[in-house]
Amino acid sequence: MEHPSVQTKGGHFADPIWGLVHHQKRIPLIIATRASPLARWQAEAVSSLLASRGINTEFQLVTTEGDRDQSRQIQDMAGEGVFVKEVQKAVLEGLADAAVHSAKDLRSLPTAGLNLVGFLERGDPRDALIANHLDRIPEGGVIATGSARRRVQLLNLRPDLNFVGLRGNIKTRVEIAQGDEVDAVVVAMAALDRLGLTELADQIFEPDQMVPQVGQGAIAIECRDDDHQTVESLSQIVHDLTGRCVTAERSYLAELGGGCELPVGAYAYEEEGTLHLDTVLASVDGSTVLRTQHEGQDPILLGAQTAQELLASGGYNLLAKGGDNA
Repeated sequence: MEHPSVQTKGGHFADPIWGLVHHQKRIPLIIATRASPLARWQAEAVSSLLASRGINTEFQLVTTEGDRDQSRQIQDMAGEGVFVKEVQKAVLEGLADAAVHSAKDLRSLPTAGLNLVGFLERGDPRDALIANHLDRIPEGGVIATGSARRRVQLLNLRPDLNFVGLRGNIKTRVEIAQGDEVDAVVVAMAALDRLGLTELADQIFEPDQMVPQVGQGAIAIECRDDDHQTVESLSQIVHDLTGRCVTAERSYLAELGGGCELPVGAYAYEEEGTLHLDTVLASVDGSTVLRTQHEGQDPILLGAQTAQELLASGGYNLLAKGGDNA
């Protein structure tokens, strides 16, 4: 089998097996990541934190199904994890030591053989409009988004809006927003912040207006579950509070069912030592939007109990009807 090249931070290439052998002597830890500008920023953030603890890194750039297929909307692709499966595979096959992902791209259930070590401190979890503000969009205006979660919550705010699908990286989305075919584009605020484009946000939605996607704004780190040295290295840089919050959100999603195909969102935060979890579950057309808010101490229990209550209050009927992925 021909192994992909590994690109180092300095732009050099090294044989991945060489890197793995020497990692046993603390030289270097290989990080698998997608090649998009945002994914590289995330991998660099992990690399910088590891470097501050004396751990050298190299990058292995991976192309995922979601990168290759730009013609279909994400919800039309088979199963979860279209932006993570190939990155995880590189780690499972021993071509890299760790995988770095946008936490929102992770599958809701654990991946066999991998340890989800934790998350970096969370960035901005909110959604934003670029190129316009809801108050300025004319009646019947058109918003571009590939997310059913965003679509149904925007319809809740403005039932007159129309929507078109959207794929591509942040640069592509900005170009579409600046064109004449749509009135606005929805993006994750964290992506704008990380790429130095914060000023492009014309309207930022608070989580009580638009519940974010599970894990939005957080960076996830995985490694093989039997690679104890890498687990030890990565554990030095994870953020405990972010881990508790994202764990609650992921527990909620997992309790709904790993492959839930409905618009769903969850956002957890902590106040005075207590976790609060805001969630949404909706029908595909937005005619039914179920929201709930709970608090507790145990993130896994909080997420599961919140989902169970939402299911009992109408969620089971929505799941029975099915629909598009959020």
